[in-house]
Amino acid sequence: MLKELGKNIGKYNKLAILTPLLVVCEVAIEVSIPFVISKLIDVGIEGDGGVSYVVKMGLIMLAMAFASLCFGGLAGRTSAVAGVGFAKNLRNALFSKVQDYSFANIDKFSTPSLITRLTTDVTNVQNAFMMMMRIMVRAPVMLICATSFAIGINWELALIFLVAIPVLGGAIALFSALAYPRFIRMLKKYDLINASVQEDLAGIRVVKTFVRENHESEKFRKSAEELRRAQIKAEKLISVAMPLMMLVVYTCIILIIYLGGTSIIGGSMTVGELTSFLTYVMQIMMSLMMLAMVFVMLLLSKASAQRIVEVFREQPDIADPENPVMTAPKDGSIEFKDVTFCYRNSENAALKDVSLRIESGETVGVLGGTGSAKSTLVQLIPRLYDATKGEVCVGGRNVKEYDLKVLRDSVAMVLQKNVLFSGTIKENLLWGNEHATDEEIEQACRTACAYDFVNDFPDKFATDLGQGGVNVSGGQKQRLCIARALLKKPLVMILDDSTSAVDTATDRSIRTALKENLKGMTTIIIAQRIASVMEADKIIVLDNGEINAVGKHEDLLANNEIYREVYYSQMNKEEE
Repeated sequence: MLKELGKNIGKYNKLAILTPLLVVCEVAIEVSIPFVISKLIDVGIEGDGGVSYVVKMGLIMLAMAFASLCFGGLAGRTSAVAGVGFAKNLRNALFSKVQDYSFANIDKFSTPSLITRLTTDVTNVQNAFMMMMRIMVRAPVMLICATSFAIGINWELALIFLVAIPVLGGAIALFSALAYPRFIRMLKKYDLINASVQEDLAGIRVVKTFVRENHESEKFRKSAEELRRAQIKAEKLISVAMPLMMLVVYTCIILIIYLGGTSIIGGSMTVGELTSFLTYVMQIMMSLMMLAMVFVMLLLSKASAQRIVEVFREQPDIADPENPVMTAPKDGSIEFKDVTFCYRNSENAALKDVSLRIESGETVGVLGGTGSAKSTLVQLIPRLYDATKGEVCVGGRNVKEYDLKVLRDSVAMVLQKNVLFSGTIKENLLWGNEHATDEEIEQACRTACAYDFVNDFPDKFATDLGQGGVNVSGGQKQRLCIARALLKKPLVMILDDSTSAVDTATDRSIRTALKENLKGMTTIIIAQRIASVMEADKIIVLDNGEINAVGKHEDLLANNEIYREVYYSQMNKEEE
């Protein structure tokens, strides 16, 4: 796990190595200061060194303190730069990995969980990394050096904290083992609260329409309360460790002061030695407390690191073959050969033994009730999902033989849920083809019946859409998404219920423009309205994941019960 995370340190590895060296220098000077204090007291004050000796040793102490401060400051800066750089590289690597995921991989983790891993979990690991560079070096080095100096002064007194150290270490290890699973559960609560926020913000219009603000606020309050309880439960065990450590520390100090004072009276120890010994004891105990704090952070970061590594280790369900076909399909023909498809963790097949051929240049309509797997069918064409059984071919080749970029550049898909991004209309359209000219953009918008409303905006194509395209209506958003897809100049165009928000006349205009301006392009139209597919070369009727019928409008109207039922129900509604 550490090896996988360590790959992301990158160019910051020099700073990551330099930081511990600076910390060692800082500690080496810091543990030498009590020795100087003992000489100042025993020789300068108690002895015959006089004022000049006190001043001399005082200046040496100031110089050592300043040097220690400089090393500490440099270590703080280098660790901060390395830590932030490591977090940046880690987030970039995670984001790039997620970009390679198929829909099935994303479904496995869920969007809120991936967001938590890229934010909260990375921050936890970043903090642990910075602690490892400084405190995980400082505390052990300080512990060893201070213990060595203390034993050199009085080994008998040193036995007191030498007994205390294993007790404290054992307690820390025990509390850590018990707390780890609780931190895992706490981070899962973060996933749930992120899911609640994401869902609420995405559906804020629906919330306000149904006046459900209080309901959503109460739901969020419950999620926040569950997170609070998980945090308390996770940190409750750790919080017991600090009072226990303080009890042991102060018990040691009391015993050392008592026995040390007795030694001074007996003449076996000087005041300066006891003073420096107590300072070393405090340094030892502070090192132990720092280690305890690091253990808490490492526990939290271990849980976060595990979740991050899960993302790295997840293998995308869909990837390029070993020797991919790098040329575009020869044409837009599509064939399904005995295709069966099951979603991950589902025993029921969404598609069952589907066999179908679509000739290049054909316009094909797809109809079916909710849950009939219309969207699933077309998502297999650009390999958003892979068939569980059977083959899907484009241009006479299995889609699994193509380079993914080549295949997806040849297939344009306007998804059921239309998505626009922050930026201008032009910037969104250029997603289809970043090198498209203004003339090409204008022509694509005319074909998608989007040019007129875009031209009505004061800033025209420079109009800012806002996050998610909040500044345009649902129908306008759909037409912009169609225009964006057209700029790819694909061999296959898939419209997944992508004209549902436009009126019938506009829908007809879009279909007419597609047929006239893009001859030779295979077009698949998924629609709820029969009027949208009546003029198609053939219509596929899906029912419960199976092909119920294939034919032209007239044939299906005469011979297919499902099609006829949908047709007359829609015609009756229009007449009413």
